[in-house]
Amino acid sequence: MANKTVLIKIKRQANPESQPYWEEFELTWRPGMNVISSIMEIAANPVTRDGKKTTPIVYDSNCLEEVCGSCAMLINGRARMACSALIDKLDQPITLEPFSKFPVVRDLSVDRSVLFENLKAVKAWVPVDGTYDLGSGPRMTPDEQEGAYPLSRCISCCCCMEACPQFNESTGFVGAATISQVRLFNTHPTGKVLKQDRLSALMGDGGIQECGYAQNCVEVCPKDIPLTKSISEVGKDVMKKAVVDFFRQ
Repeated sequence: MANKTVLIKIKRQANPESQPYWEEFELTWRPGMNVISSIMEIAANPVTRDGKKTTPIVYDSNCLEEVCGSCAMLINGRARMACSALIDKLDQPITLEPFSKFPVVRDLSVDRSVLFENLKAVKAWVPVDGTYDLGSGPRMTPDEQEGAYPLSRCISCCCCMEACPQFNESTGFVGAATISQVRLFNTHPTGKVLKQDRLSALMGDGGIQECGYAQNCVEVCPKDIPLTKSISEVGKDVMKKAVVDFFRQ
């Protein structure tokens, strides 16, 4: 009996300016294979299905256990993590593509720096510079900690942004991940000192008003973050601030 094989089609692109093209690879099936281990095998021996030598596949990865967010890509057309996508649970041929809404660096690697620029724009941090002792600070109740923990699980994979129909060049929408981080830091006892600044940032172009509430984000999030609840809660705060600002004029 012939060995069972895995057929993988990868969308490749030599550089940001070149045209994309497809290459097919065939691997010997092994128990427990995932997408990232398959890409590693192809990169180590870059020979196409028809026996043609090619260049090694370029991709991003790090932790290999769905913590770093690096290996996010389109797998069979769906935004997900390559490290947790098991070969046995995917229809073949398995298609691998870079995210479509981010600039391609090469092959499956894309530039996701827009997320970090958005996080900087909303001041997604706790304002403690470490140059002096602030003391123990306000205490958080167990209930507050339980509420904040799911929001802190974001791994900056950008799956939510890729799946969002509103995240595009026309809207400049910041995306669900950024909005959820606003909610996280606005509820932090120390972080909430910048709450008004964060809400103001979301009132401008590309802010929370661009959200169409398609809920694609919460469907693809690998960490099960309650993104739609974050959008609702932050949207309510933004609306309150808009009303208060209007009457202060």
